[in-house]
Amino acid sequence: MTSKEKIIRELKDSCKNVLYKKEDIYVYAYDTSQNPETIIMPLAVVLPENREEVVRIVKICTKNKIKIVPRAQGTNHCGATRPVENCIVMHFSKMDKIIKIDKENLIAIVEPNVVIGKLNKELDKENLFFPPDPSNLAVSTVAGAIALSSGGPRTFKYGSTKDYVINLEVVLANGSIIETSKNLAKNVTGYNITSLFTGSEGTLGIITKATLKLIPKPQTRLLTLAYFDDLIDAAKCVNNIINSGFMPSVVDLLDNTTIKTIENYNPVGLLTDKEAMLLIELDGFNESVKHELKILKDILLKSASSKIIQTETEAENENIWKTRRSAFSALAQIKPNVVTEDIVVPRTKIVDFVKFCQSLSKKYEIVTAVMGHAADGNIHPNFALNLEDKKEKENFEKLKDELFNYAVTIGGTLSGEHGIGTHKKKYIESAIDKNTLDLMKNMKKLLDKDNIFNPDKAI
Repeated sequence: MTSKEKIIRELKDSCKNVLYKKEDIYVYAYDTSQNPETIIMPLAVVLPENREEVVRIVKICTKNKIKIVPRAQGTNHCGATRPVENCIVMHFSKMDKIIKIDKENLIAIVEPNVVIGKLNKELDKENLFFPPDPSNLAVSTVAGAIALSSGGPRTFKYGSTKDYVINLEVVLANGSIIETSKNLAKNVTGYNITSLFTGSEGTLGIITKATLKLIPKPQTRLLTLAYFDDLIDAAKCVNNIINSGFMPSVVDLLDNTTIKTIENYNPVGLLTDKEAMLLIELDGFNESVKHELKILKDILLKSASSKIIQTETEAENENIWKTRRSAFSALAQIKPNVVTEDIVVPRTKIVDFVKFCQSLSKKYEIVTAVMGHAADGNIHPNFALNLEDKKEKENFEKLKDELFNYAVTIGGTLSGEHGIGTHKKKYIESAIDKNTLDLMKNMKKLLDKDNIFNPDKAI
């Protein structure tokens, strides 16, 4: 019996669902990030059904020095869910239960593979709301969102995933189980290790249960589409809105390439002759939203908006959001590959950064569509290209080097919600000072001395 056969036998004895045939596990060599030079196949894919199976699997892997790559839907854009040498993939599709929705205490207790869109449908029945809003919420899972501290368009007003994680049940590398806090709204008893695991990209432990903070669902929401003939005017308008004294739930910026691309893919009547568009969402009590809408329209008119379109129904809202979320798919109609990046810059530098993206697009002849959550400076340049074209791929690598270096130079950082994974790791030393990075690496060694969990990712 080979060592691989021995490992698979041990895994099968400890977990009901183990895949190991090439035709079954091949798909797990991929996620939504761009393909590396070499495709690595896992030794096996395990699909645990409960915490006990997770513990047994972790103990087997620790004993045999087998790496574990945690995975949910594989929608990561940075290679954080890609296999590494001598690893298994731990897939959580069997752990997808909403354990409890506690309206009195405003919490939900869920298993890792609960889809955020599904959770919010259940919460809607109780007039509750989980605000983090990844663009792929129809498939985005709770554990994936926690691993990356995902945000989305509503981060400016409501915060990102890290602001809604109250407590985690985590399996450590030695197979022990910890709770990072209590299921309480406030707790400063001991260190805040909940935040340590949130955003750690699966490198410190395996999340088997999460307690999430909920809030009452806003009574109403309205979308306003504000068009501009000049990108600079649109960016200036963002600050004018924010400095006016109220907080929209969303202020998203879309450049002309983005507007054209998504309108061609999913027509809803967007004005493709405009240089930029702001998608602004107001939510709250009916009377409050009406009052804020008057203020907003006055600001837009004074900020050189050339056209203002107002939705009037929830169906219209959903139609616009459906189109906005289709940006990635829309670009895929242009070229065979789409790479979406995720950079945060100071709001005062948004115009400079967008212009720099556009200049790189021309310099390297790569189709670039720029959009982003402008209210919090989180910009997503999306690139449509053919990675099978050697020259185009080389140009794209040069483009990325310039893009990330420029972002850091102007006071920005590498990611606001997609994470680092493997694709951005080479830039990490430019974004985090050496002492801080050394501290992070020491934390990793303390919790995972054999480097079992998602190695060579994040830091």
